[in-house]
Amino acid sequence: MTFSGALQLTDLNDFIGPSQACIKPVEVKKPLKQTDGSIAKAEIRIDSSGDYFEVSDSGQEIRLEKAAITLNDCLACSGCVTSAESILVAMQSHHDLYQALRENSMAAERGTPENLKTIVVSISPQSRASLAAKYQLTENEVHRRLLWVLKERLGVHYVFDTAFSRDFSLTESAKEFVRRYEHHKQTGASGVLPMLASACPGWICYAEKTHSYILPNISTTKSPQQIMGSLVKDCLCSHLGLSTPSLIYHVTVMPCYDKKLEASRKDFYSDLYATRDIDCVLTTSELELVMHEQGLFTSIEEAKLCPELRIESLFTKAGIVQEDPESLSLLGSEGTSSGGYLSFIFRYASYKLFGVFLTPEQLETGIQGLVEIQSGRNPDTWDLVLVQNGEVVLRFAAMYGFRNIQSLVRKVKGSGSRVARRTKASGEYHFVEVMACPSGCVNGGGQLKPAQTMGLPYVDSMVSGESSEDSVPWATSKDWVSKVEAEYRQLSRCGALETPDQNPLIATLYSEWLGGEESEKARQMLHTQYHSLQTQDVSALMVKW
Repeated sequence: MTFSGALQLTDLNDFIGPSQACIKPVEVKKPLKQTDGSIAKAEIRIDSSGDYFEVSDSGQEIRLEKAAITLNDCLACSGCVTSAESILVAMQSHHDLYQALRENSMAAERGTPENLKTIVVSISPQSRASLAAKYQLTENEVHRRLLWVLKERLGVHYVFDTAFSRDFSLTESAKEFVRRYEHHKQTGASGVLPMLASACPGWICYAEKTHSYILPNISTTKSPQQIMGSLVKDCLCSHLGLSTPSLIYHVTVMPCYDKKLEASRKDFYSDLYATRDIDCVLTTSELELVMHEQGLFTSIEEAKLCPELRIESLFTKAGIVQEDPESLSLLGSEGTSSGGYLSFIFRYASYKLFGVFLTPEQLETGIQGLVEIQSGRNPDTWDLVLVQNGEVVLRFAAMYGFRNIQSLVRKVKGSGSRVARRTKASGEYHFVEVMACPSGCVNGGGQLKPAQTMGLPYVDSMVSGESSEDSVPWATSKDWVSKVEAEYRQLSRCGALETPDQNPLIATLYSEWLGGEESEKARQMLHTQYHSLQTQDVSALMVKW
């Protein structure tokens, strides 16, 4: 069946969830010719339940199949995907991880070590937070249990943490913003401000397909997933003494399906070595499925009994904390669960451009007369403003969900070269943290669903400190997302916060791996480019029903 050009998406501020209406015209087959050569006439009737019926001249009714939007048709917020993109997603599942593990076992049995691959899994903090919320564990407990599941049960060699590679992404994004700001101030050049965050692949895919004029505004810094891909396939490969990065099989665990498409971009494929930076992307729910198939994490009680391994420091945001001085613990990050780009870049720019030193805590509450937090028209958008001598000198914003993204792209298109020149008067922005999903990354389409819908009771262990049989399950997805966000922030609020500039390994890698912060290799490993994709516009008025 072919897709109609009259595709309509309702609630255009989110990925299409099971409870939302996604309307696509039904397939109507070409009418058959009658014996006299004339075309048989038919009508389409829609009954009160919304079912479609083809009614012939004789009055006979044939029920028509409804067209449905599935993952093959729509991935998160990236709009309609092509059949090629559907194939790319189909190629990335937990079965591919199983296949890589089986091939390793076969190579070991046959005595062919040259065919053995180093298997690496990199886990996002948003995925850990989702698992922590469902199974009533802390992020540290989830990570230690995942280390055991992946390394001891499945045979994975290394397990990394994309919060570590995100420190690279934040650092590069902050430096890029300062360069853009200074260039714009000196030349007034358009297309450099506002700088738009690049970590969300759903947003990138949408911009490339529908708003190519906005691509120069998007930060060229790679997402944490893809920077981890550079670390694993280049830095780790060299560290292990491997002859080619194709001898590493790299899996990431991410909160949304669009990360699969991001990993499949041609920009992240090496023709020389015939390998991708990320070989396979699993969502949080797919990782849970892997554990269920292993007979693990089948209940809250079983998850609590799962064995653990100690947290390791390699490519992991970890350190010694007061609560557990005997071993490494995960360290938290500033800002929201969408990566902290708004917070860190604002603090970095405030100091580099205006000499104002701010802490993450100060950005949470604001400072009268200096830092203002301005609420937007809905909970998924707000402004962060730096004021000097009564004048706004920096205006940053967070915009999550398509409702806000569409408002943003209209503003950028309408402002043209005047963007960020009239900040005080018009409220135009210097930087925007853009995320396709409402509530940000913890609400990604690949995250675990609310505990109530999965038949699991829920206890707010952070408040009560213990389980209770009288606990009330979360009633709405909004409550659930708030809980996952709280789990994500628990690390930093317990005093285990480490900002990117405090991470000593970042400076070491800049020097030893990249050969300096401004080197050509740093540009190749940490930055990317975007492409305008042609789409065919079809007017709904021209579609024959």
